[in-house]
Amino acid sequence: MPNPTAAMLVIGDEILSGRTRDANMHHLAGRLSEAGITLAEVRIVSDDHDAIVAAVRALSRDWDTVFTSGGIGPTHDDITADAIGAAFGAGVGIRDDARALLADHYARTGSELNAARLRMARIPEGATLIDNPVSVAPGFTLGNVHVMAGVPAVFRAMVATVLPTLTGGAPLSSTSTRIDRGEGDIAGPLGDLAQAFPDLSIGSYPFQKDGRFGANIVIRGQDPARVDAATAELGTLFA
Repeated sequence: MPNPTAAMLVIGDEILSGRTRDANMHHLAGRLSEAGITLAEVRIVSDDHDAIVAAVRALSRDWDTVFTSGGIGPTHDDITADAIGAAFGAGVGIRDDARALLADHYARTGSELNAARLRMARIPEGATLIDNPVSVAPGFTLGNVHVMAGVPAVFRAMVATVLPTLTGGAPLSSTSTRIDRGEGDIAGPLGDLAQAFPDLSIGSYPFQKDGRFGANIVIRGQDPARVDAATAELGTLFA
């Protein structure tokens, strides 16, 4: 039976401009693999309301679960909450429980819960809060979309909160084998191997080192025995 599927939507001009390197996709992909959930698509969009709405609607329709990253902070360009609300036809306003979390936090730290910080309590109607043990300001879940902060430490903490609530499948097993030959030399036999093991994902990742070409062949699948069998066959092909 196929594993459940997921998509990720990375939101932010800073990612597209190259000013910030996204680390959240790498973390999420690894955690989903462990949980037996297939990360099937990743999109990156700018801080544009209509672009976020369109992407959320498409991803939530096509995949079982969607994770978003970025755009739920206190500044004017943090528009994700409004866009998610629009995608689901839900109004957005200050939530009393989210306000209480922020009020307690800023009271303890001696800071003011000003208008900017209060923006982080704006939650779409019908959403449930995602705990944020790092900086308190919550994420939220609406439908099959989990809306999370872009700050990597906070994103990781929110993923840890959400994952136990999802139905997973068989964790993926994988092997990586280095072949010191160019892809042009190994493509034919590798294609035959893929046909012999259609239930597995077999990927070739080329490299060049010290003037020599090679490739790392990664074999992934739900059945560890099948992965091991394909890896052993790979070894005989290029012994």
